[in-house]
Amino acid sequence: METLIKIHETIRQYIAKAALTDLEAIKNDTLIFEQGLLDSMGLLFLIEFIQLEFNVDVNDKELSKENFETVNNISSFVYNKLNIAKPSLITI
Repeated sequence: METLIKIHETIRQYIAKAALTDLEAIKNDTLIFEQGLLDSMGLLFLIEFIQLEFNVDVNDKELSKENFETVNNISSFVYNKLNIAKPSLITI
């Protein structure tokens, strides 16, 4: 079962590793692309990670700033996708 907190931590850990930076440097509201933590190629790898880690498909229409700007946005996006796909498996 994926909780929103677990999704946040998994996404933060991935971004820290991908950006070769300390986990503490990445807050849930850090602007990932504006801070230079990920670039467009990094976004592609992040999407691949999300698809593999959470079994969530990301379509072109969902590639927006609102969904991928911060850890909060990404986590909410993943959580909502999981909630729609498997409502009985989501817990808070």
